[in-house]
Amino acid sequence: MVNIAPEIFNNMAKIKVTQVKSAIDRPERQKLTLKALGLNKMHATREVEATPQILGMIRKVTHLVKVEEA
Repeated sequence: MVNIAPEIFNNMAKIKVTQVKSAIDRPERQKLTLKALGLNKMHATREVEATPQILGMIRKVTHLVKVEEA
């Protein structure tokens, strides 16, 4: 589970999402989730708003990404 402080969620702050593991040999749904987050290569980083939708996507691929405050 992604541990994101409640104040980040309340302020709709930006978070940095970095892909740290490959999408090779992963279910298609996880590959599509990474694509929706804008992550297409290893070590790709995107800065996104901490919306409920984004946090839900991150939760589904938490084993493939690293999350930090922006």
